[in-house]
Amino acid sequence: MKIGYFILNDRLRSHPQARDLIAQLEGAQYELYEIRNKADVQPETDLVLSMGGDGTFLSAAHVVSDIGLPILGVNFGRIGFLCENRPEEVLNALMEGDFRIEYRTVLNATLKGPGARKSIGMLPYSVNEVALHRKGPSVLGINVAIDGELLPTYWADGLIVSTTSGSTAYSLSVGGPICMPDTKVLPISPHNLNVRPIVLPETAKVDISFESRDGIAIMTTDNRTVEIEPEWTIHVEMAQFSLKRIRLASSGFVKALTSRLFWGEDMRNNG
Repeated sequence: MKIGYFILNDRLRSHPQARDLIAQLEGAQYELYEIRNKADVQPETDLVLSMGGDGTFLSAAHVVSDIGLPILGVNFGRIGFLCENRPEEVLNALMEGDFRIEYRTVLNATLKGPGARKSIGMLPYSVNEVALHRKGPSVLGINVAIDGELLPTYWADGLIVSTTSGSTAYSLSVGGPICMPDTKVLPISPHNLNVRPIVLPETAKVDISFESRDGIAIMTTDNRTVEIEPEWTIHVEMAQFSLKRIRLASSGFVKALTSRLFWGEDMRNNG
């Protein structure tokens, strides 16, 4: 098996557990090499190890998700929903085939309008969310059309179009619903106490524009940002490919919710 590994934090390269994992995999006759960008990906690579936290996993996904390589997250961070597996769990799971591949929705976000860029950086794809939020002190008037049908204007600090993967991230923090990973939906969550989140089918096409006295706003796609103007429209739809994420048999979504977010923590549930 040929494995590329992706490390975002340079300090992690000297981490004892990271070095041990690489040595153990090489000792088990796996071929390993490091990936820093898409040009580094070698032919016949079987999978990518993302070594770090969820931010590292998202960066790895931006590099390899659209070329179909499955990603296994190895957690050296803190919470870790996408990157949930401990280093000591990886070797045996790979050797015994004790894992499966999940297919996660990816969003494709493009900007339309006079002078607008047609993509965000070199890659317009998002694994977690596409978000619009204010740059200055003024509240945004956010106009959202779903498959061409205009919703009432949101007056809010921002708005998030999430995938199910991103439903436990920023979307959750502004009151959005938790969605099981294999649910085929797109939650929209405004940062506004008076408007409830809405859940759309995965096939929906979403167009977002805004008005603001500040004259500018910020668009975020996962961990990348760009300033946008009121004359531009953000078009969001499902990408034509899915992210392949490797889930070890020892892990699970509900287990991650209870262990990382203390979901359902209640003295009545003890014992």
